[in-house]
Amino acid sequence: MTPRRGRGWPLWLVLVLLVLMHFYVRPRLYSGPGAPDFLLIALVIYSLRSRPGPAAVAGFITGIATDLLVPVRLGAGALAHTLVGYGTSWGRSVFFPDNLLVNGGMFALGVLLRNAVLLLLSGSGPAGLLQALAPGSLLQALTTAVAGTLVTLVIRHRVDFRLDE
Repeated sequence: MTPRRGRGWPLWLVLVLLVLMHFYVRPRLYSGPGAPDFLLIALVIYSLRSRPGPAAVAGFITGIATDLLVPVRLGAGALAHTLVGYGTSWGRSVFFPDNLLVNGGMFALGVLLRNAVLLLLSGSGPAGLLQALAPGSLLQALTTAVAGTLVTLVIRHRVDFRLDE
């Protein structure tokens, strides 16, 4: 799981830049429900490069961090992000992680899964779930997929996404 030596950027630098973008660029860009989620992009990029166990731990840490910032039941974000991290890492073995369309789909499905779990654990019923997921989550999934695909295009030759096994 070591990146290519001698060229490119380390993965941790890309992840730190995405976290900074989430807290400094995103609120200035657009703070509505359709804003891209750079924390989820960082989680998916890390999960595409790691095994399911470490990806689930990274999702749990990301979820706890978001739970502290969002007024949702504590633990809902941790569970949602853990499922996204684990599912993305598992999906890497099924799909081709170097394909941009697959990466965009992983970003979009990650947002939809995370939002659905958050709404279910927050006490929304099935009607509230469908109503909340339809406009806001689809727009956020689209913008996150576009932003994540652009980030992947920029870093794909600089950060190695394959596991050394």
